[in-house]
Amino acid sequence: MNSNNPVLGRGFGQGQQHAQWNTAPAPSAGDLQDMYNRPAHVPPARFMTLDDVVMKTAMTLGVVVAVGTVAWIMELGSLALVGALVGFVLALVISFKQSTNPALILSYAAAEGLFLGGISRMYNDAFGGGIVIQAVVGTAGVFAGMLVVYKTGAIRVTPKFTRWLLGALIGVVALSLVNLLASFFTPGGLGLRDAQNPALAIGFSLLCIGIAAFTFLLDFDMIDKGIRQGAPERFAWFAAFGLTVTLVWLYLEILRLLSYFRD
Repeated sequence: MNSNNPVLGRGFGQGQQHAQWNTAPAPSAGDLQDMYNRPAHVPPARFMTLDDVVMKTAMTLGVVVAVGTVAWIMELGSLALVGALVGFVLALVISFKQSTNPALILSYAAAEGLFLGGISRMYNDAFGGGIVIQAVVGTAGVFAGMLVVYKTGAIRVTPKFTRWLLGALIGVVALSLVNLLASFFTPGGLGLRDAQNPALAIGFSLLCIGIAAFTFLLDFDMIDKGIRQGAPERFAWFAAFGLTVTLVWLYLEILRLLSYFRD
């Protein structure tokens, strides 16, 4: 018999549970041993904090810098393409699975470090010293500027803004892939990365830098919502991955833009 009264309904439910318990079979010796082996107290799960995100991001970027330094010193430019391909595959796996596996994310960081170290040395040798430092300073400046923009609320991350930015991001990636494929058949491809067509190349790099900068707002918003909604501590690894992806992309675009002006 069921009752609409919550108190009575709870009483009937307890009576049914007691009846089931009275008719349940006695636990076996194995069940009793499992109960004995269980910890007496299970500590509550920790929630993600801003300190967790900062620490995990510092660790991820530390791996990028460490591996990149080794690749620079040992002149591993020939392995830059390998690092780029491995990093791209790992980035896809982490993104689609939304993985918080530290080993997987740090492996991505190592692959990107190999790529950045090799490519940075090549740019430094081709376009003169100082270009890498300028790219690093520019990347840090854009990151700090967008953090201020987000904290002050100058640009709010609304659903409309998110849709617009994701659409622009997909468009830029598609154009880059088409340009890459076209370069196999036509020198310079579509001209988006061709220094011989500086106006188009500079314009496309500025577009990519702008989209990468706005992508920081999505990263900051994801972290902010994760902290407010009580995301588990391990989610800080995914947040660190997102920030690292954007930083790597922004650095490469600024490095490429500087090379156009030095060419």
